[in-house]
Amino acid sequence: MALVSAQWESRVTAAKLAVIAVLMFGFGFALIPFYKKICVAVGLYGPAQTQQVAANTQVDASRLVTVQFDTNLIPGLPWQFMPLQSQIRVHPGELVQVEFEVSNQSARAITGRAIPSYAPQLAALHVQKLQCFCFAQQTLAPGERRRMPVVFVLDPSLPAAVEYVALSYTFFEVPESQQREPV
Repeated sequence: MALVSAQWESRVTAAKLAVIAVLMFGFGFALIPFYKKICVAVGLYGPAQTQQVAANTQVDASRLVTVQFDTNLIPGLPWQFMPLQSQIRVHPGELVQVEFEVSNQSARAITGRAIPSYAPQLAALHVQKLQCFCFAQQTLAPGERRRMPVVFVLDPSLPAAVEYVALSYTFFEVPESQQREPV
């Protein structure tokens, strides 16, 4: 009798565990639509997110900002480096692409890295770069000449008092021990 009772308890326990496993599995599937509804409700997913992105990328056609470009080389770096346009006038929020040209004047391959700087200093908070040669090291073969684009947007929240922004790049030679393989 005790053996039958122990077998019955084992079967009841196994059935309870099977029901719990099925409920947990179903709860996991139910979380997916529940999670999406919560994200839509708080604006992290779906139409609310699209509207927010569109609102942040509006062009402020009521004003123009002059962006001036400056290029520098650390002494001893045998490159030539210049912007193809010294300045442009843009509306805040407008997507802009400019190009810079760099050439290696030496007989050896050289790796360099460009460091950007901004004037006025608060402009750094309002220049959003989408593509820039400054994001990675640049290796130029002997005599190589290259055009490098910069794609950016001036954030419309740039204070109205700022009418001029200077974007300057300084190229430094990267020592061989610090050179990285391109990703």
